[in-house]
Amino acid sequence: MENVKLEVNDKEIALNEIMSNVISNIVEGFLDALNDIPEVRKKINLEITF
Repeated sequence: MENVKLEVNDKEIALNEIMSNVISNIVEGFLDALNDIPEVRKKINLEITF
């Protein structure tokens, strides 16, 4: 089971199970396309700053 935490401007946004799975699958797909990323992943941190 994936545990996805989303924060916007330091405020945590509640995610239902479907949205949590969607975000997790998208990030996993991006990582699968990159080189030198371990196949076994325990934790992924992604930060986007505008």
